[in-house]
Amino acid sequence: MKIVVTGTRGIPNIMGGVETHCEELFPGIAKRGFDVTVIRRTNYVNDDLKEWKGVKLVDIDSPKKKSFEAIIHTFRAINEAKRLKADILHIHAIGPALLVPYAKMKGMKVVFTHHGPDYDRDKWGFAAKTMLKLGERMGCMFADEVIVISDVIRNLIKRKYNRTSHVHLIYNGVSQPEICDYPEYFKELGIEKGKYILGMCRFVPEKNLHHLISAYAKVKNEELRVKKDSGIKLVLAGDTDFEDDYSRGLKEMARKNGVILTGFIKGKKLHSLLTNCRAYCLPSSHEGLPIALLEAMSYGVKVIVSDIPANKEVGLSESDYFPVGNVDVLAEKLKAVIEQPLQHIDYDMKKYDWEKIADQVRDVYSELTNK
Repeated sequence: MKIVVTGTRGIPNIMGGVETHCEELFPGIAKRGFDVTVIRRTNYVNDDLKEWKGVKLVDIDSPKKKSFEAIIHTFRAINEAKRLKADILHIHAIGPALLVPYAKMKGMKVVFTHHGPDYDRDKWGFAAKTMLKLGERMGCMFADEVIVISDVIRNLIKRKYNRTSHVHLIYNGVSQPEICDYPEYFKELGIEKGKYILGMCRFVPEKNLHHLISAYAKVKNEELRVKKDSGIKLVLAGDTDFEDDYSRGLKEMARKNGVILTGFIKGKKLHSLLTNCRAYCLPSSHEGLPIALLEAMSYGVKVIVSDIPANKEVGLSESDYFPVGNVDVLAEKLKAVIEQPLQHIDYDMKKYDWEKIADQVRDVYSELTNK
């Protein structure tokens, strides 16, 4: 069976939650005997790969402009999928889902994965939000099968579109942690094991990293006032796809407050930061089901996250949550983590296993082709 995938910037090693999801999922689908092709956006690709871990890769140009690139690339990808004689077109995210009816007109069976209501993201203006809402509607109304990554999203599409049949709750997953040390990298960053708070995500407004920096600054100022320096640093791992006023302001704010910026990292550098951090913090106001949070949990680190529905669905201890946007409470949480002994927590990660998730997606494909 031939599966063609679009709606992602591409794989491997491309920043983004949907990208990480596809990077982990589709090698597992290929391993289960499917012919899988992922269509990538040329602007994000830094390799000459034609295949990776059993997944075929096709690169198609799109304008690198956040308002247009997803929809233009999806249009071209659907035409390519038709040329490749795809049995199933798998579209990811609500922006690309705007063209689900076009794919249906082309005679293709369509699976749509809803990764979250992106129109809630602060970066979009009115016109973009309107198109994203329309994309969500088109995906939920016309896709043959809909996959949602959280119960929050399943309830949303039931309420908004009365879609209850052929809807599958399949969580995001997380790989086995790669426990490691990288002393040379830590020396380069100027940090010590167990003596830093980690933030790991894209530099976009809804992630609220400016709140994390403000909370960290409050803690350090309090330490300065009582002349007690814990030596705890704040490390932000990530970057932005499109440099804008927010990302530039965030980086300047970070530098002024002694925050360490790593840029976008993967592999051993990221694994070493997750292995040795004192805590991971995700203060965002919008998520689908955050893979970065699941990754941190897989390493057994203490986590501090905002109390938005997607984060609450993970089922952490109430003490791990703080009211979204409340910098004072976040600062109190950071202070408590700094003052307490280093913790290792054994979270239950069974339902976030990529092998189980690949089996569930395989079953969706099989159900669709057998209809």
